[in-house]
Amino acid sequence: MTISAFKKYFKTELSGLYTESESVFLSSLFIHQIVGFDNFQQRRSSEQELLMDDEKKLCDLVTELKTGRPYQQILGETEFYGMKILVDENVLIPRPETEELLEMAIREIQGLKFDVQSLKILDIGTGSGIIPLVLKKYFPEAHVSSIDFSEKALETAQRNAEYHQLDINFIHADYLNFELAESYDIIISNPPYIGIEEEIEIADSVKEFEPKMALFSPTADALIFYRKIAEDAKKYLKDEGLLFLEINQKLGPETLELYQYFSNAQLLKDLSENDRFIYGRK
Repeated sequence: MTISAFKKYFKTELSGLYTESESVFLSSLFIHQIVGFDNFQQRRSSEQELLMDDEKKLCDLVTELKTGRPYQQILGETEFYGMKILVDENVLIPRPETEELLEMAIREIQGLKFDVQSLKILDIGTGSGIIPLVLKKYFPEAHVSSIDFSEKALETAQRNAEYHQLDINFIHADYLNFELAESYDIIISNPPYIGIEEEIEIADSVKEFEPKMALFSPTADALIFYRKIAEDAKKYLKDEGLLFLEINQKLGPETLELYQYFSNAQLLKDLSENDRFIYGRK
C-alpha cells in the first residue's frame, strides 16, 4: 500500500466518524508518527510503498479508531498551549476552553504585576497537569501546587512535569474532604462539573474512554466542588488574590452566586458564547 492509498483507505474506513478534513489531518498525523514523514515528505513521497510493518501498524490504528477511542489516547499524546502533553485513559483530553482559561489567568496575573518570586498558585483537579504546567512555564519562579484524587492521573501529570522539566508540587488528596494548610495568591480549577443527569447528553467517545471521575460531579449536586472552592477561598485565598474557574455552561449564574463575597466576581463566556468561566478578585 502506498502512502496515498493508505490515506484513501483511512478516509473510507472512518467516514462515519470523521469529516473529510479531519481524516486528512489524522491520517497525516498517524503517518508522521509511524513512518516519520512530515506533511511535505508525505506529499513528495505519496506513491512510495509503505513497509509491511508500518502498513500493519497503520491499519491496526484504523481498527482502534473505529472503536471510538480518542486519537489522542491512541497516540499517547496531544498538544496543548504549544506544549506536548502525554495523555492516557486516566486523564481527560485537554479541551480548547481550558486554553482560554489559562490565557485569561496569564493575562490577569501579568497585568497585576504580582511578585512572581513569592507567588503561590493552587490548581484543584490537575488531571494530566496542563494547568499547573502552563502556569509554571509562564511563571517559573512561582510555587505551584496541584491536587488530584486519582493516583493514576497524578502519575501522568508527574510524567508531563518531568518531560518539560517543570517543578510542580503534586498533592494526592480527596479535595472535597481535604483541609488546605496554607494561603495562596491564585486559585484555579477545572473540576468535574457535569451533572449526573447530563450523562445521557455526553458522547460515547467521551464517557466510554475518558475517566468519569474527572467528568461528572460525584453527587447529585453539580456545584459541590465550587461550593468547597468558595469556602476555601474565604480562608485560604489572600486579599487581592485571584480566582479562575472553568464551569458548567448551564449553571453560570448559580455558580457566580457562590462568589458574590469577592470584591469583583464575573461570569465570562468562551469563544462559543457559552457561560464558561468565573473570574474573581478577592
